[in-house]
Amino acid sequence: MSAFACITDSGRAERYVQKSANTGLDILAEHGRCSPAGDIALSCNNPMKPTMMISRRPRWAPILVVVTLTAFAIVAVRSLREPVLRAAGWALVVNEPVASADIIVISLDSGGAGALEAADLVQSGISKRVAVFMDPPSPEDHEFIRRGLPDEETSQIRQLRSLGVTDVVRISTIEGGSTEGEGQALPPWCDEHQIQSVVFVPDKDHSRRVRRVLDRVMKGHSTRVTVRPTRYSNFDPDRWWETRRGVGAEIVGLQKLLLDVVLHPMSF
Repeated sequence: MSAFACITDSGRAERYVQKSANTGLDILAEHGRCSPAGDIALSCNNPMKPTMMISRRPRWAPILVVVTLTAFAIVAVRSLREPVLRAAGWALVVNEPVASADIIVISLDSGGAGALEAADLVQSGISKRVAVFMDPPSPEDHEFIRRGLPDEETSQIRQLRSLGVTDVVRISTIEGGSTEGEGQALPPWCDEHQIQSVVFVPDKDHSRRVRRVLDRVMKGHSTRVTVRPTRYSNFDPDRWWETRRGVGAEIVGLQKLLLDVVLHPMSF
């Protein structure tokens, strides 16, 4: 056989082997074992090793994480909410220890609750005298007095008398019903009657602001004033957010207190 014939037969053999290999790979690709022959270098798996399944995370896992975090946030907010609300309620309240005093003074805004507190203080021996604030007499009041008709008692005076308090006096205010008006009327009245010690009974949600007002107006006077809010107030600093009345009292009280702080930042 010539050399040319040997080379020709050798080339035919190589083409046959290559064709057979490609055919085998195509068959494997059809059965999912590897890619077509043209992509063998990039994507064919090793036919000697089984294909490994990639594990997938369950679809409900992210939902469970979100639900867990939401529940935790609700519990955390609830546990923090009540202490914050209580602190806001007690920000309006001052409750000072009381001792024997010359007189007990009731604010107008304390109403019947103030009369009850004053009666309790009288019975506990703090003082026998109670003072209530009254508006200055109007022209018609003066006319009734001129005609000999008795001056009408306020509801607080009637309540005190019905509770057994007999020594009740009156303090005329400059601005009836306002904390500032009562604060302006108290120092000269104490000086005139030589009062050395006072237990002042306001409503609970006004007591912090009352303390600030009294600190300002009593400066330079010898009278010592203790603030004792009435225990019979409708305002509960520990649960004020549970009722509409409590929420209203808290909002109004905070507004007035903040305004007082802004107008008198150095009040003490």
